[in-house]
Amino acid sequence: MKELIYNIYALIFNFFSSFLSVKKNRVALVSMHNENFKDSLGCVYEELKTKGDYDFVFITRQDLEIRLKNVFRVVSFFLLKSRKLATAQYVFLNDNFLPMSKLNFRKETVITQLWHGEGVFKKFGLSVNQPHKVREREILANKKLSYVVCSSKAVVPFYAEAFGVKESQVLPLGSARSDYLFKNGNSEKARAEFEKLFPSVKGKTAVLYAPTFRDDLKENENILSHFDFSLFKKELSETHALFVRLHPQIHSECALPEGVFDVTDFEDVRKLILACDVLITDYSSVCMEFSHLDKKTVFFAYDKEKYITDRDFYFQYDSYVPGEVVATTEEIIEEILKETNKEKNERFKNFNFDFADDKNAKRIIDSIVLKAEK
Repeated sequence: MKELIYNIYALIFNFFSSFLSVKKNRVALVSMHNENFKDSLGCVYEELKTKGDYDFVFITRQDLEIRLKNVFRVVSFFLLKSRKLATAQYVFLNDNFLPMSKLNFRKETVITQLWHGEGVFKKFGLSVNQPHKVREREILANKKLSYVVCSSKAVVPFYAEAFGVKESQVLPLGSARSDYLFKNGNSEKARAEFEKLFPSVKGKTAVLYAPTFRDDLKENENILSHFDFSLFKKELSETHALFVRLHPQIHSECALPEGVFDVTDFEDVRKLILACDVLITDYSSVCMEFSHLDKKTVFFAYDKEKYITDRDFYFQYDSYVPGEVVATTEEIIEEILKETNKEKNERFKNFNFDFADDKNAKRIIDSIVLKAEK
């Protein structure tokens, strides 16, 4: 079915690109990683709006959901949006867009992969084992890329490998999504909004537990059963408030006890990061943002060996992560009450981030769009 969809889309796209010229200042924003444009794509969009009169086309994962109630959107994706994408001067993506493997872009089109992650943590892209067909499509799609943006010079070789591009195509301009974290006043606003939604957090340390998904469905269903919520509440409820955010791919059967707040559906994860003081995670890349802000992270890796076998990391897990690695709730509590290992966090942060400001989107636009227009 996917192959059929890709072929039909490519046929229509390539028909348009074969005779239509690129339209100056048309920008296509392709969001296959659903973040509702509250990510690097959204930040680039906001920055471009301040630079000139650009014609934007938005392409999202929902456009590919072929359902009866979604007929108009699907028709628009295949006809109207494919024409606009085929004539875009600039294309920005936040994830792989596999239909791109069969698309013949005009040579004037500049295609930039912003990616949805920052730095390097878990292996991704072409650095991991993939089904042959998926890998083949990904390689062909990545051949269309003009640039890949990353967050530091140190991670350039890893991004070049993951996308199968030359290192000269990888631009360490910073992650645009980080701009929100460093804009004056956003931290205070996020905390105020959070305390309005959850009044009991006032005067307490807000702790976010954000485990990532496992490939095994049963493991996902039982993921919360490894965390002793009763013990956490008993030991820390007077001074700490606990919030849980599950990955969209996790469907846990474990109900949260009273006094533990579910923020899985909290729309903007950036506000959660700013509002919370401590992170508990396992292998989630949300640790990047907490490290960037010098906030404490405790790594609850009760199934570390299995996860490493299944997915693997770029570096030795325990020594690389910006916090202490634990296997029980008792150890989590102990680490939360300890001083942050600043040296470990600083090492991780300095490797993965070259900039700690709100100018990343500006650097990207200046280097890719404005430079091309001169």
